This record gives sequence, C-alpha cells and structure tokens, in this order.
Amino acid sequence: MTPIREGDLLWTPSEARCERSQVLRFMRWLKEHRGLHLESYQALWHWSVTDLESFWHSIWDYFGIQASTPFTRVLGRRSMPGAEWFPGARLNYAGHILARERPEATALMSLREGGPLQHMSWATLGDRVRILATQLRRMGVKPGDRVVAMLPNAPEAAIATLATTSIGAIWSCCGPDFGTKGVLERFKQLSPKVFFYVDAYQYGGKHYDRSAELRDILEGLDTVQHAIYVPYAQGGQPSSAGHVRHWDELMDQPRIAAADFACEQVAFDHPLWILFSSGTTGLPKPIVHGHGGILLEHLKHLHFNFEARSGEALFFFTTTSWMIWNFVLSSLAADVVPVLYDGNPSYPGPDALWKVVEESGATLFGTSPAYIDHQRKAGVVPRQQFNLNRLEAVTLAGSPVSAECMQWIYENVKEDLWVASGSGGTDCCTGFVGGVSMLPVYAGEIQARALGCACFAFDEQGREIIDEVGELVITQPMPSMPVKFWDDPGDLRYRESYFDVYPGIWRHGDFVRFNRRGGVYVLGRSDSTLNRHGIRIGTSEIYRSLALLEEVDDALIVNLDLPGGKFFMPLFVKLRGGRVLDEALTRRLGEQLRRDYSPRHVPDKVYQVLDIPYTLTGKKIEVPIRRILMGVDPDKAANRAALRNSAALDYFIDYARNQRDFARGDGASGGAA
Repeated sequence: MTPIREGDLLWTPSEARCERSQVLRFMRWLKEHRGLHLESYQALWHWSVTDLESFWHSIWDYFGIQASTPFTRVLGRRSMPGAEWFPGARLNYAGHILARERPEATALMSLREGGPLQHMSWATLGDRVRILATQLRRMGVKPGDRVVAMLPNAPEAAIATLATTSIGAIWSCCGPDFGTKGVLERFKQLSPKVFFYVDAYQYGGKHYDRSAELRDILEGLDTVQHAIYVPYAQGGQPSSAGHVRHWDELMDQPRIAAADFACEQVAFDHPLWILFSSGTTGLPKPIVHGHGGILLEHLKHLHFNFEARSGEALFFFTTTSWMIWNFVLSSLAADVVPVLYDGNPSYPGPDALWKVVEESGATLFGTSPAYIDHQRKAGVVPRQQFNLNRLEAVTLAGSPVSAECMQWIYENVKEDLWVASGSGGTDCCTGFVGGVSMLPVYAGEIQARALGCACFAFDEQGREIIDEVGELVITQPMPSMPVKFWDDPGDLRYRESYFDVYPGIWRHGDFVRFNRRGGVYVLGRSDSTLNRHGIRIGTSEIYRSLALLEEVDDALIVNLDLPGGKFFMPLFVKLRGGRVLDEALTRRLGEQLRRDYSPRHVPDKVYQVLDIPYTLTGKKIEVPIRRILMGVDPDKAANRAALRNSAALDYFIDYARNQRDFARGDGASGGAA
C-alpha cells in the first residue's frame, strides 16, 4: 500500500451521489414542510440537538410512523435518565414492519456457509409471523411476557422476533455458540415463558452438537412453559422434555390474512427486546429498549447514516448475539432487504463474504476492521475476483478503524466507494457517530455525529474539548436510550453504568477526539486506555501500528499502575504462521511503535501468546486482563462463560501468579521494548 496518514483525504462524493443523498432529501423536506433553510450537514446536526422536540417530531412525520393513538407531546420529561418520549402514543414495532408487506417482493435473503442464497417473499414472511404470533397467543403469551431464544442468524430468528414483539411480548436472543453458563446468566434474569432453540450448528465446516448443553439449559430455565425446537442442523432431535414443541408443527397451520391479524398496540416505551452487555466482569446487564424509540432511531440511522433505500439489499456480517443483528432486522421497516448469513466469514475460503456481496447484489456491506485486516493478510483482492458493480458503500463497525484499513478498501475493493465507519453500542442499539454520504472521507476518521445525538468529548472537569482526547458523553436524551435495566429497582445499576461521573449526562465509556470540521476518532474504551506520565494513549493506536507487521496476527496491551507512581506496560502478541518471538522481532515492534507514535507507546516487555481472549460478541477483554494482572481473583475479574475462547485466559492467569515482572517495578521509566 502507498503510505497513508491519519486524516488524509481518501474520497470525495460526486455531485450525482450528493444529489441522491437521503440527508439532502430530508433537508429539502424540512425546507418545504417546516420552513427550515439548513445549508450543511453541520447546520442540520446543530439544529437536531438544540431543538430536540422539533427534530424528533419531524422524524416521526418524515417516516410516517403509524400509531393507533396520537402522542400528546414529543418530550414530556427531559431529564436523564428517565426522559419521557411521545407520551400517549400507542404503536407496535412489528406492526410497522408488517405494514410494508408487498406479497411477491423479496423481504429478506439468507444463506449458510457454503450454501446457496435463499429468497423469502414478504407474503411468506408475513404469513409465518402471523401464524407463529397466533400460536404464541394460544400458549398464553401476553404483553410483557419474556420470550428468549438461542438461534443462529437465520430467517427463523427474524420470524420469531417479529411474532413475539407483534403481540407485545419481550424478545431476547443469543447465538447457539453460547455456553450453558452464559445462556443461564442472561435468561434466568428474565424469568422467560417461552424458549426457542436449536441443538446444533455449523461453523467453519464443522458440526457442533449442543444437545448436552441444551438439557442443562432447559433444566435451568425453570420458568419456561413452552420450549420450541427449531430444526436447523442435520441430525438434530428435539428434547424429550414434555413441554417441548416442534417449530414445523407450530407452523403447519392455514395462512392468516393480514386483515385478520391485529398487532398489540403498546405504549411508546413498552419493552421491545432486551439486549445484554458482554458480562466479562460480572453478571451481564439486561438492557431494555422500547418499541417507539428503536423504531424512530433505526429508521433515522438506516436512512441518514447507511443510505438505506427501498428494494436494495443490505449485508452486514453479524450474529444474533450482537446488537447489529437487531439493527439489521429493522431494515425491514425501511423496505430494505437484509441478507442473513450464518457461519464462519472465512469458510470455505477467506473471501466468502465477498461472494455473498456479489450474489446478493448488496449495495452496502458491513463488516469489522478485523475482517479487513484478515483479508489484507490473506492476500484477497475482491475487485479482481468478484463483480461488485452494485456495491456502493462499506461500513466498518465493532472496533476503531485505522487509516490503513480504509485505504486497503479503496485500493482493493473499489475506488468510487463510500467507506464509512461508526461507533455506538448495545446500550442505545445504534451509532452515536457514523457516515454521511454527502461528506468527504478522511483516513481513519468517522465522518460526523449522528443526527439527534448531542455527543461531545469532555475533560475530567466536564468541559467540552476539541482536538483533544476526552470522555464520550451525550448531553441530551435520545429516544433509544434504555427504558431501564430489567429487575433494577430504583434504576441503581442503570445510573451507575452511565451517570456516575457526570450527573445528568450520559458517559459512554469510550475515549474520543472530535476535530474542528466535525470528524471523530474513537480511541477505545476509556477504562482500558493507557496512561503514561499523564499522557493518555488509546489502545487502538497500538493495534493500528502493529497491524502493519505481517508477523503479528493479533495483540493485547494493558498498562498497570504500581506504587510510587511507577507503571508496567506489557504487550501480548499472537504471531502468524508458527513464528516465534525473538529479540529481532521484539526490537522491530518497539521501533514501529516509536516511529508511528512516540516512545511512550513502546511496551516495557513483549510476550508471545497462543491466543487473545475475546467476548462472544468479538471484543478484546482488556479491562478484565488488566484486573487479573493487578491481582484480582480471576473468577471475579472475568466471566469465562462470556468468552468465545476461554482457554486463552489461562496464560494471563498463570502469568499473574508466576511471573509478575511488574511486581519488581520493571518499566518504571517506560518506553523500552
């Protein structure tokens, strides 16, 4: 690749692309219907966060939100937490989606790894949702009851979600790769009435039988009255438990016309689904989102930050365990066709996802920076191997995006491409900052703040800062902020999670830097940020630099504070191709970091590990590792059930017990690998 610097201009939208921008269309609508003359995105954003009621009222009208009873005002109570949005309104998230039904049109596409692309029509989707919802009602499921699932990214998961929420019940789901403890820690908190499950799945060409774990899970979920077995993998068999029903049996019913089915009309903030935090340091937090807030936020973000257009396909690689899955499901409300992929992104070959992009004709492809780095190291050149004529945008999410990552896409995928990155979270089930197709793309930079999101960087005194690293905060309420945490009397856990540092202001837990043109750099979790001699270093800076070394497959770095103002900063690296860490490579690592950033970025010592521990949703567990290395009981510092590769934790536990180089004060002066 040609040399690239953070902030270099990579792409400028053409006049034609700007003209068809959804943001520009909205600005023209505001001029016609609200008399607002807003000449730039920055002006639009500023209005959206300083006149909240007018902005969110316009979003309601612009997207034609359907409600059986009208709201009395936009914002009844403005405080955070506890803002009251659209009091009086009654509506239904699934009902808004089912209203898009056009019988012969494609509603969604799906495929499993190595398999053919399948199309499902709106007629089929609507029929199956109505049949399943009616069956759930016959089982006694009522509004407010919890329905949980352990399902793959497949049409059955979408159908079950819409059926559940259409009757006012509350949905929660995790992927079939979750262990017994991980499932029970989440779902036992909810006291569910119904449990959907598969007993096997395929990943990377291998069959994984989960029947033994399912027996323990079914036994542990003692409130479940109906367990519904979904046949998915060959050779699977439903449990012999008396309360188990078969998906095919439930669905073998006469079709139900849309006119003969009524969605439950619920309050704007009635619980829609419950998403869980990663749970790496304690019991996962059950985050409750509401029907109206999610519907409004997702329609806004899909159109203005994803450029979603009716009839086009959107492919975002995800699992049902990640909030992106819920976000992609909402594309149905925009008449966009989601592409559901179940399996390993590198099976049967490293270019598997690009084949899905080609076959589905997706105009937008969403993936992670880690996947792009894997493509680079595997030598994949998508533009030479696939017809990507319909692809217009690539969106990157899940971790901070480097300048080199974005540059690789332009050089190897397509020159005229809108490459956007964003950042947000499970907490609000959306992005706070993201792409805007009518703005230029700069290397490593997120283009702008999302409309309606008053996010800023604060210093330790709670003052806004520009061109400096600070805490990501949100100063005004958003409709998709959590309604509450489940079973959280007095909202104690909720308040402790977001409002314990700046009272009345949402502190998200990321370090961020905004520049003067409105661009954004998210630098990783603020509680895992490295602090050396008072200088804060984002871990993403370390990882960005190391990604340029072919020998390094993955890495994790922490900084350990020691008595007397000393510290020790070890770097743990996973190497590629059987390579062994030696003095020469260690020296190269240090030189690379010193050259790219500063001597403060150079670790005190480098260790080779077999694997780096990740959560089930793909996040490095820097904070739990730091706590383990500082002497916290591993069982209290990290939850193995929340990890996808829990054996990787053992190295760090042994290291903390036996080596403890930092206990001798190594690294007190810092900066030498």
